[in-house]
Amino acid sequence: MLFFYRITLLLGPPSSGKTTLLLALAGKLSKELRWSGRVSYNGHDMHEFVPQRTSAYISQNDLHIGEMTVRETLAFSARCRGVGSRYEMLAELLRREKDANIKPDPDIDIYMKAAATEGQQTSVVTEYVLKVLGLDICADTLVGDEMIIGISGGQRKRVTTGEMIVGPSKVLLMDEISTGLDSSTTFHIVNSLRQYIQIFEGTAVISLLQPAPETYNLFDDIILLSDAKIVYQGPPEKVLEFFESMGFECPQRKGVADFLLEVSMISRFVS
Repeated sequence: MLFFYRITLLLGPPSSGKTTLLLALAGKLSKELRWSGRVSYNGHDMHEFVPQRTSAYISQNDLHIGEMTVRETLAFSARCRGVGSRYEMLAELLRREKDANIKPDPDIDIYMKAAATEGQQTSVVTEYVLKVLGLDICADTLVGDEMIIGISGGQRKRVTTGEMIVGPSKVLLMDEISTGLDSSTTFHIVNSLRQYIQIFEGTAVISLLQPAPETYNLFDDIILLSDAKIVYQGPPEKVLEFFESMGFECPQRKGVADFLLEVSMISRFVS
């Protein structure tokens, strides 16, 4: 079970079922594939709504048009996906601040004023996402590709994330987004997503292979997979206590995430 305002770390060795789980939650599994279980959103089965509008699956591959700038890429995605209710949310926030005589932060006030202007729904959400993801410093730079010099790998990964969150989706399902990135860049991306989830009342499941300790500490919950089965799901504060009760103790000076991956692979060696 996933809750709003929380980000969940999905851990597991290769071929443990992480991608399959994320695709199932996003409603993107092939209809020819046989699987059991039930996926629901707020009690509604997936056939009662369009899960592709409610959730966003973000793969580890960054596919962009190199000739477009970062701002153009996000603006195009916003028009394709629809800005959803965020325009109304920002406009309502502006109205309440005015009624309560609250002076907003100068940086955010720019976006609030734009939200109150009719016809600016798409641009205000695009600019806000640029700010949240730290892409405002390269907003007018070409994304680039193998033939065109553009933004860095970490910025390109943020653009991939931004393409999904400019839409109405409140459930983010992210598959090994740290591929090709250093630990510092991964930390800043996850931290940006954490802020986004808090602001827009969403939830996120992020699959990472070997997160650094500082990145691991950003998560509210953990799902540990082994051979397509959930070994543990719960808060990170209780995971070591859980495995100690099972006879597995984390050695000193060893990262918790690395320890969990080793434990999840034990069943493979035993079998």
